[in-house]
Amino acid sequence: MNKSELIKTLAETKDLHIDEAADIVNAFVDSVKQALINEDRVEIRGFGSFKLKGYKGYTGRNPKSGDVVTVAPKKLPFFRPGKELKEYLNK
Repeated sequence: MNKSELIKTLAETKDLHIDEAADIVNAFVDSVKQALINEDRVEIRGFGSFKLKGYKGYTGRNPKSGDVVTVAPKKLPFFRPGKELKEYLNK
C-alpha cells in the first residue's frame, strides 16, 4: 500500500472527501517526521514505534574500483513493530 492508496482507503472508510483524507495523512506523516527530527520516539500503541538510530562514520572500500571511501556518520529511522501487530500477523 502506498500513500495515495492509504488516502483513498481512509476517505472510503470514514466517508471523507479525498482532500480531507490527504490532509489527515499528510499531517500524520509530517508529525512523525518532525518528532524524529527532534530525536523524539514515536509510539503508536498496538502498531509499533519509530526512533532514530545513529551510525558512526567509517572508512570503506568501493567494491567496483577498490578505492577507499569515507562514509559520513548518519541517522536512520528505525521501526519496531508492537506486540499486538506481531500477534495479529502471526495468527
